[in-house]
Amino acid sequence: MMANKSGKPARSGIVETLIVAVQALAIAMVVRVFLYQPFNIPSGSMKETLLVGDYLFVSKLSYGYSKYSFPGSFNLFQGRVLSAEPKRGDVAVFKLPKDNSTDYIKRVIGMPGDEIAVRGGVVYINGKEVPRVRSGLFTTREDYGSAVKIPVYVETLPNGVKYKVLDREVNGPWDNVGPYKVPSGHYFVMGDNRDNSTDSRVPAGLGGVGPVPLENFIGRADIIFFSATVDEPEATSLFMPWTWPNYVRWGRLFNIVR
Repeated sequence: MMANKSGKPARSGIVETLIVAVQALAIAMVVRVFLYQPFNIPSGSMKETLLVGDYLFVSKLSYGYSKYSFPGSFNLFQGRVLSAEPKRGDVAVFKLPKDNSTDYIKRVIGMPGDEIAVRGGVVYINGKEVPRVRSGLFTTREDYGSAVKIPVYVETLPNGVKYKVLDREVNGPWDNVGPYKVPSGHYFVMGDNRDNSTDSRVPAGLGGVGPVPLENFIGRADIIFFSATVDEPEATSLFMPWTWPNYVRWGRLFNIVR
């Protein structure tokens, strides 16, 4: 082994490479655990905001940290550290309350203490209608079936947040529910694809989500960093770059989630 000018043995190229690799992995782990965690979208419950095959960065710092913020959900502490309240209209990732292990992503509609009802597909918050305006059609394949055109509406929440929702079926199964009183420390969440979303409209006892405790929130969906069509699910992947030219949805890359 050669010595440098100070008389100390010089590190070999392999050792230097290993040190750099370990440092990079450590930085990546810190970013994933404390700042941003990647998630992919496996279902169509958030169309057209999020599509199956989208990959997202979720900001953990947005809501602070609970035991569910870390791999394994170890019971290191109760409640949240550096806690911040989800905002109405946020697209948020959380642990499903009935098992505290399954990751779900929905939009925050109701805050603690709110009364939420749905009548004819229209959402009411504390007795006031959430305005929605028709905005064309969205062509999609529901559960890999044939292509269908679904009516699109723009909803506007009381705090001014606007977003698009799909409402395919008039007076669908969960278009007339409530009122629900959101418990203290909990939130009411809904999918943007209203007729194809299991969310807080469905009580946990009936296989749904119910109100979501603050502790269960993992973070806010911030940006789409990769997106690929899943018409042929085995044809492409984030880890198969040679397939990207044919299957990547280039127009969705680096879109901010709203």
